[in-house]
Amino acid sequence: MEHILTINNLTKRFGPITAVDNLSFTIEKGNVYGILGPNGSGKSTTLGIVLNVVNRTAGEFSWFDGAMDTHEALKRVGAIIERPNFYPYMTAVQNLELVCKIKGVDTDKVDEKLEAVGLLDRKDSKFRTFSLGMKQRLAIASALLNDPEILILDEPTNGLDPQGIHQIRQIIKEIAAQGTTILLASHLLDEVEKVCTHVVILRKGASLYSGRVDGMNASHGFFILESNDMEQLKATLESLPSIDKIKSEGEQLVAYLNQPMDATELNQLMHQKGIVLSHLVKRKESLEEQFLEITNNLN
Repeated sequence: MEHILTINNLTKRFGPITAVDNLSFTIEKGNVYGILGPNGSGKSTTLGIVLNVVNRTAGEFSWFDGAMDTHEALKRVGAIIERPNFYPYMTAVQNLELVCKIKGVDTDKVDEKLEAVGLLDRKDSKFRTFSLGMKQRLAIASALLNDPEILILDEPTNGLDPQGIHQIRQIIKEIAAQGTTILLASHLLDEVEKVCTHVVILRKGASLYSGRVDGMNASHGFFILESNDMEQLKATLESLPSIDKIKSEGEQLVAYLNQPMDATELNQLMHQKGIVLSHLVKRKESLEEQFLEITNNLN
């Protein structure tokens, strides 16, 4: 698997403040990566370093398996790390044609990129008439003009209304489906869960987790249970080696698994113990629940 970007022990200090703290992770071709963390966690600083707009204090990073220097590598990268900044009295086409001249690429793909972000029908409209969501989509189109191998987006849905958020997320999924690797920074758990295949969780510049979204921890999900004898149910669940922990939620018990088990198997076990379940539901932990578990474990 080709490594698009490799970061090793990256550190950035601003005086006494450590914005990025010994950070390491690798981005492989063809995936959608999310850097997840609250404001001030080092997301934007990390992107700024790899895009050569922020100087690192220590550590290393390399593009495309180190086959070229950063200046050359960035010609194969598309990025939006600030608010869209186009000329307000120029049309969408005129703005993108200007970007083409700056980037040194042909203008023959302007219409194609406008269509990719759903703005072809507004190609001759002035930028100042665009909504915030349309401005963000035009920025994505501009970042795609050089047919980048990786697209980098910093908080791509920030400030957008629900419709705008949905449109941007759909565009990201469609771009990824065509084989472009994507790296996006976000403070929104929901965004990472719906869009990304991989995630790097940052807190105070340090990585708490790096890996697949669906493998954030060893969780095998949990059961929500209820019976007419809750004390016996709890005692029986506590005796099972496959149950990691149990907690009460209202009139129900929540039993977390530490190894695979389906609802049918648990129901049969309870029946053998003489316990009749009036409620049994199996669920997988959401990204939010897993995120809270990871951050709580490392407090």
